[in-house]
Amino acid sequence: MDTKNQKTKGQPKIFVFDTSVILHDHNAVFSFDDNDIVIPITVLEELDNFKKGNDTKNFECREFIRIMDRLSQKSSLQKWTPIGEQVTGRIKVILNESSKKDATKIFGSNKNDHWILNAALRIIDENPERKVILVSKDINLRIKAKALGIQAEDFETGKIKDIQQLYTGQSVIENVSEEVLQQLYADGNCEWDTFLKEEPIPNHYFVLKSASGGTVLAYYNSMSRKIERVDKNSVSRIVPRNAEQTFALHALMNPDVQLVTLQGIAGTGKTLLALAAALAQQKMYKQIFLARPIIPLGNQEIGFLPGTADDKIGPYMEPLYDNLKFIQSQYGDSDKEAKMFKTLIETEKIIISPLAYIRGRSLSNIFFIVDESQNLTPLEIKTIITRAGEGTKIVFTGDIHQIDTPYLDAQSNGFSTLIEKIQRHPIYAHIRLEKGERSQLANLATLLL
Repeated sequence: MDTKNQKTKGQPKIFVFDTSVILHDHNAVFSFDDNDIVIPITVLEELDNFKKGNDTKNFECREFIRIMDRLSQKSSLQKWTPIGEQVTGRIKVILNESSKKDATKIFGSNKNDHWILNAALRIIDENPERKVILVSKDINLRIKAKALGIQAEDFETGKIKDIQQLYTGQSVIENVSEEVLQQLYADGNCEWDTFLKEEPIPNHYFVLKSASGGTVLAYYNSMSRKIERVDKNSVSRIVPRNAEQTFALHALMNPDVQLVTLQGIAGTGKTLLALAAALAQQKMYKQIFLARPIIPLGNQEIGFLPGTADDKIGPYMEPLYDNLKFIQSQYGDSDKEAKMFKTLIETEKIIISPLAYIRGRSLSNIFFIVDESQNLTPLEIKTIITRAGEGTKIVFTGDIHQIDTPYLDAQSNGFSTLIEKIQRHPIYAHIRLEKGERSQLANLATLLL
């Protein structure tokens, strides 16, 4: 008989929070139903270092501190305090982080992580009849916890369950009748139910193939409720090299689509296509913003790097300039477009900047491209979109499998969350780019290394 399971069965669990969970989502305390939450005093000490600043983690920190202040109005946080807000669980702060099994001695240092582990060990000792779980976004801390016999989990709220099923934005339909393809060639559109049983998602793209080998590219226009042909057109002298790129340019050039996401591995042309479309439509917008989050190498803040502010951020922005230079190289020196690029930068019609520098700005009548979006949290993505004013188009590009921040993964980053949650809206389009087009050498490395 499993006496341990008998003890824990029906008992609320106790979740011990790591700082990373709070900096990811200040409302995390409301996500555990009737279970109890423990905040080690070390976590509050770490939060004290994040309360000042304009980054999302600073906002999350301040909001959590306000929640704790509100909860402490009627009772001491040293005792179990009801969380409220339709949650029947309780919360408390643990001050004594000593335990029989001392993580600071086992791992040989007094790191804050080890004191948080000690807090979890103490809670386990004090509550042998209940299941105690350490919750952390820090993978290494979870591994250390499990090495000590502590059950540890990631913060799962909001995570996408099956990343392999993430929306791609496109489908290949085989054995479409020749009559449908001929109608699309002749009229440019057809009824969706001529080859589909269910009405498709707005702005969903199709590669339609007949049994005889004919192919037509098309998409579903939810406004006309018809399947419309998509033609392969060059934009800013950038010619799409495959169906995916053709679909991406169509979405980027579609004035009815205000939000576009382009997901794909390096070399698929995400940022290049977005910039080419922005330049082709620059007369329609007040400015073109190109931004990307700065992820410091080795997690060292850029303030420690030598040089001026421009010197510090220059290397991080260089990939965006490379795309601009590539488009410029498609024109001859005598072409008026070649001179236009220089003028656009000098007059700040095009602004290339770290994402943090754009926070707080009004985004009205802007073509806004956010590169490396996989390194943003769901809140950061939401903050960017909610700043969009009239006439603004926002394009997020990224690769959900190449994440540089330690507390995000393919399932929890804001880019994946955006694709999953907003896919059925008529002003949104998404394309997953899979075929690398940078060079044969780059493709070889992607496939074999």
